[in-house]
Amino acid sequence: MRTAKKIWTYLVIAAVALIASVNYELFVFPNQFAPSGLNGICTMVQHITGISVGYLSLLINVPLAIWCYIEVSKPVAMRSMVYVVMFSVGLILLDHVDLSAFHYATENGTSKILGPLVAGIIQGYVFSILMKASAYSGGTDFISAIVHKRNPAKSVLGFSFTMNVFIAIASYFVYGYQMEPVILCILYSFMSSTVGDRLMKSGREAICFEIITDFPNEISQEIIQKTHHSTTLVPAKGMYSGKETNMLICVVNKTQAAAVANICRSYPNTFAVMDPVGEVMGNFKNLSHSGKEVKEMLDSGDGKTL
Repeated sequence: MRTAKKIWTYLVIAAVALIASVNYELFVFPNQFAPSGLNGICTMVQHITGISVGYLSLLINVPLAIWCYIEVSKPVAMRSMVYVVMFSVGLILLDHVDLSAFHYATENGTSKILGPLVAGIIQGYVFSILMKASAYSGGTDFISAIVHKRNPAKSVLGFSFTMNVFIAIASYFVYGYQMEPVILCILYSFMSSTVGDRLMKSGREAICFEIITDFPNEISQEIIQKTHHSTTLVPAKGMYSGKETNMLICVVNKTQAAAVANICRSYPNTFAVMDPVGEVMGNFKNLSHSGKEVKEMLDSGDGKTL
């Protein structure tokens, strides 16, 4: 079972790499702007010299992947290498395929913003899949992992930000001294990071209830039976009345929030505070509407550096 899941994970990584290559071919290259990361530099080099991003990406990322394999994590490096190779192969093959009928670009700039917008959304989806599979997209991800391994206290956000600022500024000169490629680069970077973060968190979001009640045992039993999540009892005291009471704390999946709210409404002298939780870690199961645990489809390997 574990072997089959691992094979499936590699196949998914290869598939999203091909999706990323098509994304570049249809929405990035026709609109003449540089995306974020080292692939943005490769894109500008391709624009100037005509050398395919596929070859340039391999030239840059293979040594970085080997370095990451030796110094950071062998499983992560192997998964990332699959992505890098398939992404590059996809671009090289697409260089020989006429997809001009499917390119999204406008000669007069009308709605040109839509190309980078869609490209950022697609790439954000790709990033989220890679993160769940404990893989990198190459480039700055490899460099950040190596820097973090050598100096865990050092933030790598500044490096990524500086790299993207450089790419945005350089694109002004590369693409004919125009501001539009700079704006498109910023838009793409924003969309890809926002969508990637949102999709990554969507599977780990939850709802936290703090329930003040005189019926802690009864409510706890109902919550356990109906949501398959437990509660934590905390002795409490009402400071206005001075009355001893109880507070139940429970964290449930977003789809189960209505069920817990209905349970609370059915008991007198009970009220609850409901707060969204951005991410849950540790022993918390993602459950379906029927109460069955939703299994992770991808094998995360060691995941130590992600």
